[in-house]
This record gives sequence, C-alpha cells and structure tokens, in this order.
Amino acid sequence: MDQMDRITDGRTLAQALVDTVRESLLVLDGELRVVAASRSFYATFKTTTAETQGRLVYDLGSGEWNNPALRELLERIIPEHGVMDHFEVEQDFPTIGPRTMLLNARKVFYKGDLNTTLLLAIEDITDRRIAERLLHSLSEQKDMLLSEMSHRVANSLQIIASILLLKARSVQSEETRGHLEDAHRRVMSVASLQQHLKATGMGEEIEVGAYLTKLCEALSGSMVRERRPIELSVAAGPGTVKSEQAVSIGLIVTELVINALKYAFPDDIAVGHIVVGYRVNGAEWALSVSDNGGGMQEEPDKKSTGLGTTLVKALAQQLGAQVETKSSRNGTIISISQTPLQTSRQAQF
Repeated sequence: MDQMDRITDGRTLAQALVDTVRESLLVLDGELRVVAASRSFYATFKTTTAETQGRLVYDLGSGEWNNPALRELLERIIPEHGVMDHFEVEQDFPTIGPRTMLLNARKVFYKGDLNTTLLLAIEDITDRRIAERLLHSLSEQKDMLLSEMSHRVANSLQIIASILLLKARSVQSEETRGHLEDAHRRVMSVASLQQHLKATGMGEEIEVGAYLTKLCEALSGSMVRERRPIELSVAAGPGTVKSEQAVSIGLIVTELVINALKYAFPDDIAVGHIVVGYRVNGAEWALSVSDNGGGMQEEPDKKSTGLGTTLVKALAQQLGAQVETKSSRNGTIISISQTPLQTSRQAQF
C-alpha cells in the first residue's frame, strides 16, 4: 500500500470514528488542517465537508475561527501541555450568531511516526450561559423586591406600634390599656425580629447568642410603663440555626418574656430577673426562659389556654421540640428542648 492509500484509509477511519461522537469534534493534523469533522460539527456550524476538510482551522467559515483565544490554545497551550480542558471561548458566527463554547483538546502521538494528530472537541454552552445569566438577573430582582418588601413591612410595624402606644396612653380603662400595651409589645418584638433577620436570606445560618441578645435588648427597650426594675439577660453558648428556625425561636422567647413581665413578679420582689438561656450539645439543643418571680399562681386543675401558651406550643411543635414547665415560689423556668429522637418520632407520626 503506497503513502497516498494509507493517508486515504487513515482519513476514512478518522471520519468513521468522529461520526460516532455526539458533540462537535475536529481532527487536526500537525499543520492544524482539518482531517475530519463530526456530523454534529457540520450541523451546529452550518457548514459542509467541502468547506471544512483539508482547510486550516483558522480559515474555516468566514474567518471566525481565527480567534486569539483559539490561537493561544492551539499554538501555545496544547504544544506545552498536550492537553486542555474547558477552555471557554465566545465568538459571533455569521450563520448561527453569537455562541459560547467550551474547547477540550488532546494531542495524539503515533508510535514510530513523527506526525501528531490533535483532537479538538467543541461543546456549545450558549443556552446554558443564557440560562445562568437569566437566573442571576432573576435572583437580583428577587433580592431587590425582598429588600423593598422588608423596608415596607418595617415601616408598617413601626406605625402600628406607635398607634397602639398612643391609644394605650389615652384610654381610661385599665383592662383596655393592658391589652393595648400587650399588643404593642408583640408588634415591637416582631419588628425587632424582622429588623435583625432582614440582612440574611432564607436558609442562611444565624448565630443564636447574638440574635437572642439583640432581641432581648429590643424587648427591654419596648417595655411599657414598668413600675420596678427588671433585668433581662441572655446566657447562650455557641451555636447557629437556620433563619427560618430563628424566627420561631425569637417568637417563643418574645411570648415567654412578655408573659414573665406581666405575671411573674409579686410586689415584694425588689428586682426581677429574667434569663434567656440557650445551649447546644451535638444534635440536641435547649432553649429556656427563667425568672425569680413568685411562681405560677394557677390552681392545680386549671390548664393555661392563653394565646401566648398556645402559640409557644405550636412554635415548639414546628421546631420538633417539647415544652416543659417547672414552677415554685422561687421562680419559674420554661424549657423548650429538641433531640433527634423527638424529631424522628414526629416524622413517623
């Protein structure tokens, strides 16, 4: 078999091999002339065999393959390293428009032959990049809308709280005043939660100790007409929770603190102490609100069915936790604890 026959057979074999590849593939000789191209290449770039085979890769089409990035790939990077993966190139083609491509190349050496062949795979990722840019744009719009909504919610809560406080100071009925002050505290606590969490996205981690400290500072500042000093402090170890869980924890603490402020301290206690505690032990965590008040004064057979109690139990259930209350003449401690076993049982239920 003469040299020409071997070349012809080699090109036939190369063409048969590349036609089995689904992505665009070029087989180039040592001079960077096209030996073979896959069917996908012809279909993607709207060209023919006559316009492709035997031509320098830089001369393909209308010269759009004469790209500086592609030249760097073929003339410098490949000779130095023999391989190149995920080399991204953007190019505008007269027939198909702007495209974004990932180029992967390999040098093939033949034993006893000084000639080399270069395999150049071309992955069209134009649609993927368009989708990524669209997703990024939608994400930015979402963040902007959430920020605007958060700002409007904060303003609305402040207005509602101010109206409640003005009404509480103007009404004559002590019972009505108490209800209005209670509503004011709740609105301010929700405003505090919203203010603290608005800088974080859903699903982000929140440091519980810092979060509870800021929340309790806000609660102390929003106490209405307290007649004696009450100290509100936080004792929290290290630990983080998702922002969704932080909202439930914050609402639980708010309800329990407000309840302690209203009912825990008899007149003979000079200084009231409320401590919000949080600790983590592996996958287990416990939240508590304790006070040095006079204990719960309810009759043994009377169950508390107030709105605050119902809300705390519902929020604890959302967290996969249980509520436990211990009360004596030396004070009350309400604990909300969660263990993996409890969560598993609730999931089965």
